[in-house]
Amino acid sequence: MREIKANANKNKSNKDNRVSIGKALVYGDFLTILSFVIMGASNLLRGQILKGLLFLLAELTYIFYMVNMGIASFAGLRTLGTKEQGMVMDEELGIFVVQQGDNSMLILLAGVIAIAVTALFLVIWKANINAAFTAQRLKMQGKKLPTFAMDVATYFDSKLYRTLMTPSLIGIMLFTILPLFFMILIAFTNFDNAHQPPGNLFTWVGLDNFRTMLFSGERIAKTFWPVLWWTLIWAVLATSLNYIGGILLALLINRQGTRFKGLWRTIFVISIAIPQFVSLLVIRTMLNDSGAINMLLRELGFIGKQDFLPFLSNPTWARVTVVIVNLWVGVPYTMLVATGILQNIPKDLYEAAKVDGANPFVIFAKITMPYVIFVTTPYLITQFIGNINNFNVIYFLTGGGPASLDYYQAGKTDLLVTWLYKLTTGTMKDYSYASVIGILVFVISAVFSLITYRRTTAYKSEEEFQ
Repeated sequence: MREIKANANKNKSNKDNRVSIGKALVYGDFLTILSFVIMGASNLLRGQILKGLLFLLAELTYIFYMVNMGIASFAGLRTLGTKEQGMVMDEELGIFVVQQGDNSMLILLAGVIAIAVTALFLVIWKANINAAFTAQRLKMQGKKLPTFAMDVATYFDSKLYRTLMTPSLIGIMLFTILPLFFMILIAFTNFDNAHQPPGNLFTWVGLDNFRTMLFSGERIAKTFWPVLWWTLIWAVLATSLNYIGGILLALLINRQGTRFKGLWRTIFVISIAIPQFVSLLVIRTMLNDSGAINMLLRELGFIGKQDFLPFLSNPTWARVTVVIVNLWVGVPYTMLVATGILQNIPKDLYEAAKVDGANPFVIFAKITMPYVIFVTTPYLITQFIGNINNFNVIYFLTGGGPASLDYYQAGKTDLLVTWLYKLTTGTMKDYSYASVIGILVFVISAVFSLITYRRTTAYKSEEEFQ
């Protein structure tokens, strides 16, 4: 009981220590208000010299950056450059020389960095206000202000979580969030093969790319909707069939009468041990119109000497093929997950059900599946999102083909993610449209994940399942 009260008091104390900007502005004294403009002023003049100097140094560094680079970087975001590189006549030399132009890509990158630096500065500025008001409150209470060494010590004690999380957060910011933000901004430009800086600058076009992609009726819009529907159909089929197949396989191997359980699991896990792209490339070679499978069928007399089954060259056959091959590649993963769950279902439940006269089907429907679904719901959602973005199976098996003249740089088995790849690596270099597709895929994945997970029993009744 004492421990609960102590934790409650600690949480209340932490809540009280949080300082809002409004609270500091209304109740702060002169030194706290001064810290809004001169960072670290409150700490410096109240004896926390080193802490105050660090805040002041952060402010001076930001001002130096803004004066030398930041203001120009923000200004460049307005136009993304105005001067194109080209040949101009040099009046003194009497010859044409190359005039260096702006680079829209570097201007946009500099703007993104300026936004990130400003966001970081605002975080430090807020920490400065918090430190200023905390110092004021301690002085009013007649308490001694902590030294810099004491502040550092708290980051290895009560605030250790911040110390451990900071490197990871910095890495996520630098290598995930900033590149994603940069690529999102590309969706609102006309960056493509015809607008390659510095020779040809690209500019802002607002939501034009989204309108063209979704509602224009142009060839690219007539490609997007069929590819989107196939992506969703593929994700549903690949996820559900792999899930059901993996569970049934796990049940079959895990049943009491099955001998050599370890051997059977090892055989199926071999497909995981072999690199996926190797397996897919081998299967692609075997399923070609002139591949080993068609040759074998000819030799056995199932098809004519000049005939072949279009596993990869016919749109319908190709789509069925990728679903079936994905079963062979994906079922072992679900089998392993399901095996671990099945082995942890309490045996008492099965024994009680048998005593009550339940048959195997009822036991499976009322005990096994509810337990498995409850535990694997997050895994199932993850698999669905993974299949929406399943680049390997499509790219290495069919390459998105067979090609279609009706589609814009896409084939009949292309998913949105493989189409995105073709748009960025093909001859047209439609980076802006590729970025639009990336944003739409993210929106679809995020909305589906959040809505679905919050409606599942695993989320609503996490502590209630018995």
